[in-house]
Amino acid sequence: MSADSERSSEDRAAAQERFLSLFLRSEREVFRYVAALVPNVADAEDIVQQTALSLWEKFDAYDSSQPFTPWACRFALNKTKQWIERRQRWQALLEGGLAEELAQRREELRPEIEIRLKHLESCLNKLPEERRSIVQGYYYRREGIEKVAEHSGRTVAATYKTLQRIREALHLCMENAAKGVA
Repeated sequence: MSADSERSSEDRAAAQERFLSLFLRSEREVFRYVAALVPNVADAEDIVQQTALSLWEKFDAYDSSQPFTPWACRFALNKTKQWIERRQRWQALLEGGLAEELAQRREELRPEIEIRLKHLESCLNKLPEERRSIVQGYYYRREGIEKVAEHSGRTVAATYKTLQRIREALHLCMENAAKGVA
């Protein structure tokens, strides 16, 4: 490692340590600031997290002669405004009848969806037990790929590949079922 890259790594580590120290001392104040602007604690926590990421990205622009907390709160205000705008746009879509339109469209598609689900169930039942177990673990029980791999005695990479092949086989089976091909 060259002296310049070593120095750069040390500088970055020092900057990171300094940032963490400043942010951790200000985090409660930043949270209170955001929480006063948004009604939900979980949303406020998300905004503070997004703020921390932005602060770190722009930390090299921070003027250390100025207090950190007001600088951080300005970032938090911008993140909060962005969050409110996104929420208002979503709210406007919902108020504009989008939710009802989506519900109506789903109801219109219900017969087709039910037929596809029956085809999928039939195709799943045609899979060998070992492959069906992989699908059930990954998609139905929401087990992580590592756990599914462990249960199947495969590597993670092999399990991903097996899932890909299973999906392709299921897709083909469902297309054939839709065409009436046995």
